[in-house]
Amino acid sequence: MSTTALVTGGSGFVAAHVVNQLLEDKQKVHTTVRSLANESKCRYLLRMQKKYPGQLELFEADLLVPGSFDDAMKGCTVVYHVASPFLLPEKIKDGESQLVKPALEGTRNVLESVNKTETVLRVVMTSTIGAIFGDYVDVLKMKNQTLSEEYFNTTSSVTNNPYHYSKVIAEKEAWKICEAQKRWSLVCINPGMVFGPSLSGNSDSGSLFLIDEMLKGYLFYGMPNLSLATVDVREVAQAHLAAAERTSAHGRYILCDVEMASFVNISRILRNYHKRPYLLPRHQIPDVAVRIVGPLFGLSQDYIRAHLGVRFKCDNHRSVEELGITYRPLEETLRDHYTSWAEK
Repeated sequence: MSTTALVTGGSGFVAAHVVNQLLEDKQKVHTTVRSLANESKCRYLLRMQKKYPGQLELFEADLLVPGSFDDAMKGCTVVYHVASPFLLPEKIKDGESQLVKPALEGTRNVLESVNKTETVLRVVMTSTIGAIFGDYVDVLKMKNQTLSEEYFNTTSSVTNNPYHYSKVIAEKEAWKICEAQKRWSLVCINPGMVFGPSLSGNSDSGSLFLIDEMLKGYLFYGMPNLSLATVDVREVAQAHLAAAERTSAHGRYILCDVEMASFVNISRILRNYHKRPYLLPRHQIPDVAVRIVGPLFGLSQDYIRAHLGVRFKCDNHRSVEELGITYRPLEETLRDHYTSWAEK
C-alpha cells in the first residue's frame, strides 16, 4: 500500500513492532517520541531510519499537550494510536496523574488532531482486554464465562486497578469522538498480556517487566495459582496493520490465545531455554498459603479472591476470521521473549 501512517509512541514495545512491520510493508511512517534528545528511546528508530532510507520520520509530541501531534499527522491516511502509560501496581503512586490523565487526555489530543487532518481515514487504537473486564471474576459473569468484545469493564476505578480504568475510559472517549463525525473510522485492538522479542530494547512496558523477576530467579520458591491471557507482540502488530488495511474491519478485536497460561506453565516452558533453569520456580504455591502470606507481598485479600485460581476462555474468533491472525505457539513466544531479554 502506498500510504503514510502515524504511529504514536514509536519507541514502545508494541509500537516498535508496528513501525517495523509498516516499514517492511514499504509504507512511509511518521512516529512520535516525547523527546528526540532521549538517545536510549530513539536508538532503535534511528537505526530503522538508516535501514529504510526515506521511509521513516521522527517527531516530538506529548500526550498532554494539545496540538502536539498536528505536524506528525500531516499527510497521513492512517493513525495508529499506541502511546499510553503502563505501570505495574507497585509503581503507581497516583493513578489519576500517572495513568488516567495521560491516557484520556492523550486520546483526546490525538483525535483532536485527527479531526483537523483531512487526509486521515482510519484510526487504529491500542486498547487492552482490561477495557473489557476489571477482575478475573468479572469474566465468569459473561456469557459462557468467556471473554467477549461485547462487554466493557465496569468494576475498575482510579483506586482499584487504575491501569484498566485508564484504558476503558480512553477507549470509550475514542468511540464517542469517532461517532461525532463521519470522515474517519475507528478500530480498537484489545490484546492480553503481550510477550515476545523487544525491538527497541526499552523495558518500561509492564509486559516485559512482569516476568523479569521470575527470569532473575527472585521467585524460585514457587508461583501462586494465577494465569494470564497471553499474546505475541508480532501478532498484535500484525492485527494493527490488518485493522487499517481491511476496510471491513470494525469495532473491537480481542488479541490473545483462547486458553490462559498459568505462571507455573510459563516457568516450565522458560526452563527449556534459560541458561540457569534452576532459578525458575517449579511448584505452585498452595492457595491457602497465598491467602495467608499474600498480603505481605502486596496482594490484598480482595485481589486474591478475584484472581486466585480463576481461569476463563477468550473468544478470539474475530481476530482470526476478520484480521487473518494465526496465533503462534506460546513456547515460541516465550523462547523469543527470553532470548531478547537475555541479550539486553
